[in-house]
Amino acid sequence: MSAPDIRPTVEADLPAITAIYQQAVREGTATFELEPPDLTEMTRRYRALVDGGYPYFVAILEGRVAGYAYAGAYRPRPAYRFTVENSIYLNPSFHRRGIGSLLLERLITECEARGFRQMIAVIGDSANAGSIGVHTRGGFKMIGTHPSVGLKFGRWLDTVMMQRDLGEGAGTVPGT
Repeated sequence: MSAPDIRPTVEADLPAITAIYQQAVREGTATFELEPPDLTEMTRRYRALVDGGYPYFVAILEGRVAGYAYAGAYRPRPAYRFTVENSIYLNPSFHRRGIGSLLLERLITECEARGFRQMIAVIGDSANAGSIGVHTRGGFKMIGTHPSVGLKFGRWLDTVMMQRDLGEGAGTVPGT
């Protein structure tokens, strides 16, 4: 198997990204969104992240968008400005090929280069072994579980919180 090309997302990638995310909303528990957003909304979200200084990548394999990953603000309050939350979604045809790990690795490297110090993963559904495994292999530590905070497909779902340092982490204060 050849390695995917991981590169910054461009707007031409957004129809494929939208299709991947719509399927995740309709069929999965990784996202707690209930109604799949359309291309216009996904384009708005993409632009807001990129214009806000956050990285957004796609993995291209076999001429297709195999998956995507991005980082965004963890919380809106300014004291959180050095902390990002990451998201990774894969086309189901490309699961279990290491693409999620490659996307996460690239995202971590880019977030470190941009001066972020902490990365948080908020993983939908504590049964999401694939995402938990990708993050564990990526150096994340388990922080905790919020039990039964989401209701989707008629059942209560947990969220798993994982975290890792970026760069110097909390070892120094930025700008000092």
